[in-house]
Amino acid sequence: MAKYDGLREHLRQHSGDVEMSFEEISDLVPGGLPSSAFRYSAWWSNEDRTHAQSTSWRDAGISAHPDIAGRRVHFEQRS
Repeated sequence: MAKYDGLREHLRQHSGDVEMSFEEISDLVPGGLPSSAFRYSAWWSNEDRTHAQSTSWRDAGISAHPDIAGRRVHFEQRS
């Protein structure tokens, strides 16, 4: 099982948009989210095809829109 498979599967189970806290996401990721996820919006990039985390939500048909200060992510269903 890849590190972000739990997140991908969680997102696939929901139809439509999903709002999650960083802590909720961390619970789905073995070892939790790295510190960079809490500090840099670039970690949540939808365009980066080389990072496993962005592949997890792209594979679920989702785009991530982080609120670093609020420690939340709005996952939006792509059309």
